[in-house]
Amino acid sequence: MTRAETSSEKVGSFFDLDGTLLPAASLEWRFIGYLLGRDEISSGHAGRWLARFVGRFWRDLQGATEGNKRYLCGISEALVDEWEQALAREFFRGDAPVFFDEALQRIVWHRAQGHRLFIVSGTLAPLARVVARTLAASVSAEIEVCATELAVEPGAARIWSGRIRGEHMNGGAKLGAVRTLAKRYGLDLARSYAYGDSAGDLQMLEAVGCGVAVNPTRCLARVARKRGWQTFAWKKTFADIPIVAARQLAAKAAR
Repeated sequence: MTRAETSSEKVGSFFDLDGTLLPAASLEWRFIGYLLGRDEISSGHAGRWLARFVGRFWRDLQGATEGNKRYLCGISEALVDEWEQALAREFFRGDAPVFFDEALQRIVWHRAQGHRLFIVSGTLAPLARVVARTLAASVSAEIEVCATELAVEPGAARIWSGRIRGEHMNGGAKLGAVRTLAKRYGLDLARSYAYGDSAGDLQMLEAVGCGVAVNPTRCLARVARKRGWQTFAWKKTFADIPIVAARQLAAKAAR
């Protein structure tokens, strides 16, 4: 391995997921739609959960965000595997809005540079890992995930309790995850990249030498202007291009 190759492995690229790599609707809302379609949760159950979430949102944003997983209470983790298969079929048919075109190009570029790839997201970790596997297959690269983990009930059945295990991956939790990954892999954060779209990504962007605001909220856009960060508006999706074309892009970039 050359000195340049060794040096490139010291660079990390950290990506938020919803709004940064993926357009709306959020990954979790897509999963909710799948569960409703399967009658795994009732529309009444989902409606009551949503009403509680909205009622608490204005008074306690953090509490509403961290406590809004109760609709998953009693749901088997195995359903994620079935959802992954259904999602993969949609990706191949081009029925689902998948990755932003420009986002995939950036990942291909980082992969070609030999940078380590990470998804650091507030979405549910099982769902984020599904997307990471799909994305990793398309660009022939390893992508590690740090996201919001769900607690499971005691026993071998892997049934979700509706509670979060550990921290909700947002704000300071994202900063902690980036620092932990940097220590684990010996990354030079001053040379690393981070991509995010909201104030919840701000501390992650500040932790690296190359912060990038993608489709930023008004708050993040204001900070990005002050800090001189790059700002991108990624609108076109990758949904109409087959996954095989993404593999071809990756192979071309690696040459």
